[in-house]
Amino acid sequence: MSAAIQLLVGTRKGAWIYRSDEARQEWSVQGPIFLGHIVNHLVLDPRDGKTLLMAASTGHLGPTIFRSVDSGQTWTEAQQPPAFPRAAGDGPARAVDHSFWLEPGHASEPGVWWAGTSPPGLFRSADGGVTWESVAGFNDHPKYWDWCPADGGTPDGALLNQIQIDPRDKAHIYIATSTAGVFESLDEGANWRPLNQGVEANFLPDPYPEYGQDAHYIALAPTMPDRIWQQNHCGIYRLDRPAERWDRIGAAMPGEVGDIGFTIVPHPRDADTAWVFPMDGTEVWPRTSPGGRPAVYRTRDAGRSWERQDSGFPAEQGWFTVKRQAFCADAGAPVGLYLGATNGEVWMSDDEGAAWRPVARHLPEIYSVVAAPL
Repeated sequence: MSAAIQLLVGTRKGAWIYRSDEARQEWSVQGPIFLGHIVNHLVLDPRDGKTLLMAASTGHLGPTIFRSVDSGQTWTEAQQPPAFPRAAGDGPARAVDHSFWLEPGHASEPGVWWAGTSPPGLFRSADGGVTWESVAGFNDHPKYWDWCPADGGTPDGALLNQIQIDPRDKAHIYIATSTAGVFESLDEGANWRPLNQGVEANFLPDPYPEYGQDAHYIALAPTMPDRIWQQNHCGIYRLDRPAERWDRIGAAMPGEVGDIGFTIVPHPRDADTAWVFPMDGTEVWPRTSPGGRPAVYRTRDAGRSWERQDSGFPAEQGWFTVKRQAFCADAGAPVGLYLGATNGEVWMSDDEGAAWRPVARHLPEIYSVVAAPL
């Protein structure tokens, strides 16, 4: 059965919150919130069901974190937003350009949050997002500049774009970066090691290096946390721990579509099921739907096969794509899926991708969509 949800939408020009009825058919809207500000991520704390954190860049005032405890009616700015420590000795200076990813801490640690930034940095808050501290285990690692070269990154800057915490163990953390791929820590961020075996980096002289990959997105299967899904710059992968080598499951995608995209969404109850939204990554990387025909692809057998789900999307001339944080699922039965497109539309399916319809149109370019219970 389904239940009322809220969609937390971050865009290039502010944030919006859409709230549904219990059938997920009717929607009300709140917003714009902070109109004109870049909102990279807007997240509800599942541990208390009321705290909202927003990663925003506020024009000439720069990057910050905002916090609300009244459903987004009022906001307070972090007293100490994420910031790198001063460079020691002759080390290069770093300044946070923007916070990109917000991750609530482990269920056993109320008030703990993690943030990933550009340039790549990992930060932790122990007070609900009011103050943030640099995680020295990554940010000051002796190999940091090898992992995160100053001249590397995406068109929007180098990113630490993902933080995933093992629900069984607060000390077990994975991160994804655009400059060095995936890393793992077993001691709550004190030490890190690359986890990239079998993942291609076809833009490097060595196409299978220890690090240097561009991990667009990683997600743990909720009912099988030892299964990690990855959408990479060079394909779709799956890793079942304790294995170390990723399997390129995107090889089973249709050749004319390919396995390039920004995000991957696991089913909340079925560890063999996940969805991707492919984009055109050929030649000049136009970052549009392949052939102008947008579609979601679903696997129900852990990536051995994929099926196209495009009912409701434009049959042609649909030249949009979906960014890293802009595709998500709720916990309904059937599962609801939600994606925000670069053309400012929010699409939803309330039948696990069989059919799609728009929830919102004419928003600014959408950076993130997060589904949360009401």
